[in-house]
Amino acid sequence: MASEFPRSPRVMKGGLVAYRLPSTQPLVIAFQYNPDEVSRSLQSPAAAGGGGRGETNRVNGPPQETLTFSVEIDAADQLEKPGENATVVENGLHPVIAAIERLVYPSYPVVIANEALALAGAAFILNETAPLTLLVWGPRRVLPVQIQSLSIKEEAFDQKLNPIRAKADLTVRVLTYRDLDVTNPGYWVYLAAFTQKEVISNLNKFSAAGAIAALGRL
Repeated sequence: MASEFPRSPRVMKGGLVAYRLPSTQPLVIAFQYNPDEVSRSLQSPAAAGGGGRGETNRVNGPPQETLTFSVEIDAADQLEKPGENATVVENGLHPVIAAIERLVYPSYPVVIANEALALAGAAFILNETAPLTLLVWGPRRVLPVQIQSLSIKEEAFDQKLNPIRAKADLTVRVLTYRDLDVTNPGYWVYLAAFTQKEVISNLNKFSAAGAIAALGRL
């Protein structure tokens, strides 16, 4: 069906991309609808010095940044065309909800392996870690994040009690170069975002002269 507004700009989709390192096969969760708003909070790090004279502006690394947003998921469009969406007809939104939940779970094969090692009396177990997750919010904001909280509200169900409309509320913490090892790809993703922030902030200089003149007239 042709768009009612053919000249309207095409909006990019945000999403989450997760990797179970060392595997490079991603788990991609594209937002069906982009969140209407994203709340960002930056908290200054602790001072690097002892708090003495001249130490006021010294910091211990980058600020701690958290982002909070809601993701809405609706199976209505897929259910209107059941012949083309057999998975959604059979399972509702369970697959996409499970994919979002996997972002806070350790690797299933590692968990099973550790349980087997524990039953065998092994003294050492494998490290259970959450996946490396990247928040993709446009080309100028790709950040390694850690899911701090996830709340899912299932709002409607089909005849099999599969959820067909849901909302996920997420709070994520941005992982910085202080959190990640240099061998972790997320380290370089953060530095790329940091570099881009530096470049973009310099664009503000184009209006700086006028702003300074305006301040002088106050």
